[in-house]
Amino acid sequence: MVSDLYATLGVSRSATADEIRRVYKRKVKELHPDLHPGDAGKADAFKRVSAAYEILGDEERRRQYDRGEIDDQGAPRGFAGSGGGRPGGRAGGFSHTGSFQGDPFEEILSGMFGGGRRRPGPQKGGDIRYQVEIAFEDAVLGAKREMTMADGRVLNVSIPAGVDSGQTLRLKSQGRPSRTGGPPGDALLEIIVRESRVWTREGDDLRMSVAVPLSTAILGGNVDVQTPAGPLTLKVPEGANSGSVLRLRHKGVQRKGQPGHLYARLEIMIDQPKDPALRKWAKSVQK
Repeated sequence: MVSDLYATLGVSRSATADEIRRVYKRKVKELHPDLHPGDAGKADAFKRVSAAYEILGDEERRRQYDRGEIDDQGAPRGFAGSGGGRPGGRAGGFSHTGSFQGDPFEEILSGMFGGGRRRPGPQKGGDIRYQVEIAFEDAVLGAKREMTMADGRVLNVSIPAGVDSGQTLRLKSQGRPSRTGGPPGDALLEIIVRESRVWTREGDDLRMSVAVPLSTAILGGNVDVQTPAGPLTLKVPEGANSGSVLRLRHKGVQRKGQPGHLYARLEIMIDQPKDPALRKWAKSVQK
């Protein structure tokens, strides 16, 4: 029974390649047999959609289909050498052996196409997605950590300096095993960076507030500050005021070759607000 591949996939004949790809990705997520075990109807629909995309997802084969040179199974119409044929065309009944252009779910399709079609060769196993939370300091400095996943597996993870919430780290060959003898899939770790009570991040730069004694602000001196890499001494210039910002060069995100900076905003603090000498001085300057 002849079918309209555009209707099978659910797109118009004028659909762009990107539109076809997006619709195909959505339908694969909706119909994949792994998500609906035992549902023969969805399994059959999945096969038909996959077979339609095998032709419509390949620009050359789509043009052949639109011109009527091949049917909905990909077989040439008419006889070889007839007016509808193309030089060098495939013989009827042979499966498609070219690259499957832009298939976004190659690792999960595993050769499942309508009419008994099978993709040649072993296919990669499926990817597994995790969501992991890391310390603010690890995102700034980079780190190597052992992480226990939801399925109980412990993975060794290299966290690059500069990673941010929402980014994904790929661990090669740590996903699902292949069902066809191919390599395993990958583990995809979506990163969530915990907020810090000390620092805020702006790109590769960090910002923090630093309490400075009034005497140090007036006369100048040193105060200890905490950085993600450990404590440092900050030199406060004479006559510093609240709101002044001092820069600690290259103490921000440690991106290789171009580390960010740490900016310290000074907040002048009075150690003993009721100190008699200080009160006497304050009264003198009010006159």
